[in-house]
Amino acid sequence: MTAPVGVFVATSTPPERIPALAAAAERLGYGEVWMAEDYFCYGGFTGAALALGATERVKVGLAVVASVARHPAVAAMEIATLARAYPGRFLPGIGHGVPFWTDQMGLTAKSPLSALTECVNGVRALLAGETVDLQGKQFTFNSVTPTHPVEGHVPILTGVLGPRSLRLSGKIADGTVMSVLAGTSYLEAAHGYIQEGMAESGRTEHLVPTFALFSVAKDSKQARDAVRPALAAYITAVGAHNPLTGAFGYNDKIAELLELGPETMAEKLPDEWIDTLAVAGDPDEVTARVAALRAAGATSVVLSPVNADTALDELELAAATVLPQLD
Repeated sequence: MTAPVGVFVATSTPPERIPALAAAAERLGYGEVWMAEDYFCYGGFTGAALALGATERVKVGLAVVASVARHPAVAAMEIATLARAYPGRFLPGIGHGVPFWTDQMGLTAKSPLSALTECVNGVRALLAGETVDLQGKQFTFNSVTPTHPVEGHVPILTGVLGPRSLRLSGKIADGTVMSVLAGTSYLEAAHGYIQEGMAESGRTEHLVPTFALFSVAKDSKQARDAVRPALAAYITAVGAHNPLTGAFGYNDKIAELLELGPETMAEKLPDEWIDTLAVAGDPDEVTARVAALRAAGATSVVLSPVNADTALDELELAAATVLPQLD
């Protein structure tokens, strides 16, 4: 495949199930397995370690840890451990952190852009074996030297949404993880901001793994109906003023639907939103949606099954009917 299709292991997954799910994704022919660090679920780095240990070939991504949840020296130590143990297979991601969760821990950054910059740059320097001395706005490094640096380049991705953050990602990172709900219009706009940052620093390559709520069935209506509750829940979570749905001009309608409550919102969601904000339908429709996201700039499309009970069956169906069409 020119751009791999990946599988997301939801953070509601019990940790003991991670190895089997990761191994199944590799066996079925998916090119990536992605973990997350939604506080307070499974640990992102330990989850990635479980997935890496259960697989042999796939890349395992972590999307994403909050820049403020660990000191960058500690994050670098964790990244180096996995990068050395599984060379070329680990894709670590760092983001601002969800404010609700960072507020719960009293860790919200006064300047999220500064915190992300200091974290990414500090991690990269330590992975390369440099001694870091810095009195930053968010972090302090007093002659921190890594014991186990990494030979070769370890890609560091960010998980960000807004224009300023996307420009920063293009400037300092090797990739940007695109959130669930990142449809083609948002991807195209985000690419413009990322490229501005890349031009500023002279970077020429940038990974864009793109997450998508996913359901597939031979009966298109069955799959599309299955994705409605999850789609409504995510839209409710991001609210009426967000760049993901704003790129499609949906935010005024979202404001109206939010007054109805999540269950009613799921029923009232326009069919068009399933087409643009999710990957759901019969195998041909799913294939077309994945291809559209690739054309809009996704370097990989990461399928996030919405129904845990049928997830493996649906991934098997997609492996048999969708992946061959994308080769």
